[in-house]
Amino acid sequence: MNLEIRTPAESVYTGEVTLVQLPGIDGLFEILEHHAPLVAALHKGQVKIETKDDHQTLFFDINGGVVEVLNEKILVLAE
Repeated sequence: MNLEIRTPAESVYTGEVTLVQLPGIDGLFEILEHHAPLVAALHKGQVKIETKDDHQTLFFDINGGVVEVLNEKILVLAE
């Protein structure tokens, strides 16, 4: 899956991932390959990702935002 994390100031991360964990309004949720289309609001917390090529686990702090999942592409618009 292709993931892009953007803030109003910059593109924070772009790359292929196998897992994305997000802080939703109602709690944490994960997105894996072949996930159904989704739009969800995000709460303050950490975005956890696992990279596809080297299987690294990375964390990014956000202050809220929105996520869109469509056709194996994940776009996180974060504050």
